[in-house]
Amino acid sequence: MPRIYLETYGCQMNVADSELMLGVLAAQGYVQSGVPEGADVILLNTCAVRDNAEQRVVGRMGELQRHKFPGSIMGVVGCMAQRLGPILLEQVPAVDLVVGPDGYRNLPELLRHAQGGERVSDVEYRSWEHYEDVPQVRESGPTAFVTVQRGCDYQCTFCIVPTTRGPERSRQLVDVVRETRQLVERGVSEVTLLGQTVNSWQEGSEDFADLLRAVGAIEGVRRIRFTSPYPTDFTPRVIEAMATTAAVCEHVHLPVQSGSNAVLKRMRRRYTRERYLEVVAALRQAIPGITLSTDIIVGFPGETEEQFRETLGMVMEAGFDDAYTFKYSVREGTPAERIAEHVPDEVASERLQRLIDAARLQTRQRNAVRVGQVHEVLVERPAKRGHLMLARTRQNFLVLVDVPRDSVGAYRRVRLTGTTGSTFTGALEHGSLVVI
Repeated sequence: MPRIYLETYGCQMNVADSELMLGVLAAQGYVQSGVPEGADVILLNTCAVRDNAEQRVVGRMGELQRHKFPGSIMGVVGCMAQRLGPILLEQVPAVDLVVGPDGYRNLPELLRHAQGGERVSDVEYRSWEHYEDVPQVRESGPTAFVTVQRGCDYQCTFCIVPTTRGPERSRQLVDVVRETRQLVERGVSEVTLLGQTVNSWQEGSEDFADLLRAVGAIEGVRRIRFTSPYPTDFTPRVIEAMATTAAVCEHVHLPVQSGSNAVLKRMRRRYTRERYLEVVAALRQAIPGITLSTDIIVGFPGETEEQFRETLGMVMEAGFDDAYTFKYSVREGTPAERIAEHVPDEVASERLQRLIDAARLQTRQRNAVRVGQVHEVLVERPAKRGHLMLARTRQNFLVLVDVPRDSVGAYRRVRLTGTTGSTFTGALEHGSLVVI
């Protein structure tokens, strides 16, 4: 049987899309290979959000082409493929196949053309495509991603996603519930709902609050997470559903991007600093103990030192538990490309380091006071080093625990015994096994 080797870059949506592609190809007799050597098809599922992500893929293509042999195929799929399209075929002779996120259903046919000597691409937008009939090939485990929305309508000036993913469209609630039930039957107890602006999910008169309640009502679903929400789509209904649906975890990843109103306006974000903080306050009031992580961009065109300091202040005022920080990367085809007053790279780099230092310090300080607390954790997988297992609390804290390897999928109560600043160590509480 033909073998396929697939590497995934970027966000959780790309991970879910890789599972889709493996499902499409498995139905045609392909089997997954863990190494590129000897693979009949090598695919790279790519990210286009930042330039360095694309450069990593370009470098990796150069490395992987040595594994090609007569009749084998190397393809680029995903957001970078959508952004560049047939240009990739012109620029990289080793690439035989370019497919965007809406073209995965056609992979078997496209591969047949490529194996016949053609160099092919499919970057057509298909607003109807949700891959409902495609059984995904997932790794076994207690957690799973469920895509509930594809595309984005928000048009932030820095973001390439509307170009690479197309317009926003939501799956039907009944299909999300059906998929989640199937996952529970396979032993999954925690699902993460995925969408570019996931809490703007809408089907007729039903909104994200209805979706949370419906998934939370499925027997066997113990935890629900979702990413990435948009701040102003946290309506009172959605917040109430989060607070009253027992399975919804006490953690939200809430991208802020900047703490300066002037920068937010240039980014075309649909909120002010003040409105964002109102959402933070509403979430904290409704859900005691909730933790917040965020995304922040520094060095956006026109950002002054004073505006950057406003962002530093936002980190403290919002009280983020974690922050993913980035230096602005110009994306060809986005409106921000045309904004004058680009910040010099050395200035942006210096600001990024100051932001990282401030965010890490706050994370360490907030986590230090949590040592001694008792939390329920889900054992997810072996840690990368040593004999410990990696577990996660409802608040999204990573905890290293000393439990047997066959504990994957078990819920335990642990006392946090220490922290490295971002990760905790934990000790089992007496009688800590939690039965589902």
